Amino acid sequence: MSGLKEKFGLATAISMVVGIVIGSGVFFKADDVLVATNGSLLLAILAWLIGGSIMVVSAYTFSLAARRVSKSNGIVDYVEAGYGERVGFYVGYFMAFIYYPTLTGVLAWVSALYTSILFGIEGYGLWYIAIIYLLMIVLLNYLSPILSGKFQVSATIIKLIPLSLVAVVGLIVGLVSGLTIENFTSAASGVAQTGGGLSVAVLATAFAYEGWIVATSINSELKDAKKTLPKALVLGSIIVMITYIMYYVGLAGTLSNEVFAVEGDNAVNIAVSTLFGSFAGTALTVFVIISCLGTLNGLMLGTSRSIHSLAYRNKGFAPKFFAKTAEGTNSPTRSIMLSLVIMSAWGLVWFGNFEGWFNGFLDTSELPIAFLYAIYLLVYLWIMRTFTDLNVWQRYLAPSLSTVGSLYIVYAAVQKDLFLVFALITLLIIASAFVSEFLNKKAETKLAVASE
Repeated sequence: MSGLKEKFGLATAISMVVGIVIGSGVFFKADDVLVATNGSLLLAILAWLIGGSIMVVSAYTFSLAARRVSKSNGIVDYVEAGYGERVGFYVGYFMAFIYYPTLTGVLAWVSALYTSILFGIEGYGLWYIAIIYLLMIVLLNYLSPILSGKFQVSATIIKLIPLSLVAVVGLIVGLVSGLTIENFTSAASGVAQTGGGLSVAVLATAFAYEGWIVATSINSELKDAKKTLPKALVLGSIIVMITYIMYYVGLAGTLSNEVFAVEGDNAVNIAVSTLFGSFAGTALTVFVIISCLGTLNGLMLGTSRSIHSLAYRNKGFAPKFFAKTAEGTNSPTRSIMLSLVIMSAWGLVWFGNFEGWFNGFLDTSELPIAFLYAIYLLVYLWIMRTFTDLNVWQRYLAPSLSTVGSLYIVYAAVQKDLFLVFALITLLIIASAFVSEFLNKKAETKLAVASE
């Protein structure tokens, strides 16, 4: 056990999957997918379908592991069960210090981006808003994890409203006007033919589809986790894929491919304003902000729980200190504060991209996801090797399909700018895990000598 009490039900677990996945990505990466396919809407939809299928089959495969193991940190528990504590520790270290905090830093920025669009804020004002949002979410999780869980459910419901409206109304309007058919049959003429192709488009959807794994980080806080978590993973991922594809088709009935690609992150606002009027466009931007904050909240949960999980296992730096929880709220407050430091550091890296600090764009919105998909391969191999009581589909076919999906994501990431730089940074951070192990052993030895 982790020291955290069971307090979340199926609704919160599903909202963790749906609420974290459906956040900024569908808005933030929608135009990137179209540009990557050189303006071809048909290929863009195919990219969303491939990315969604990879997510669904991966989530299903993970649900098989979730039925067997329920401790304190999902994927870390599964890797630990299959390969031992040391390998599990390194995966947990990656999740706590790289995966969750990089995405959280990006999400704070995306939330601020749409806020700046709403209020016409320019320059460094966007970054000040990002800092405020990050501090707000940290404070919410610090003071009340129950309230944080309720906010997750509410934000999920709110964010589905505009997506559903655009999907349904946009499809009807597009079919009547003929714009949907036109967009599907002709590529955007204004898009340079250097997008990168289908694999790069699928990688862009990977950011939009990512987040379902975060639900496994609250394993020990779920009621009847071995039944609740598998249901949440499968049902949540299916809801997300259907919602995304329908929403994207709805956009195709509202905007031409050229406008969609050129307008970028503001395309959604234009689409809704076209469908429902300027006031509705403004209202949608508010919905988008709430949507992003819901995702930010879920990632904050994942970051702090990953650090706490390591500490509870007596791993990482100062584990006895960070394993403690607040008596009144049962919140891992010390882990939350460390999370803030790590997320701020990665947020600074993201800021550096826009300030020209690097010779290229160090994309911390996509590369950590690709590295995580490489780690997934360990879980799939473990299932195929040891789950002897499962049928052929569960033991071999589902993990094999998941493996192909993961390898495809990794292949796409290798083509990204500064991939090797990010790989080196990752290796250096993981190397610091060895330092923490050395210090912990030294402290234990000193304690043992003192007690003799």
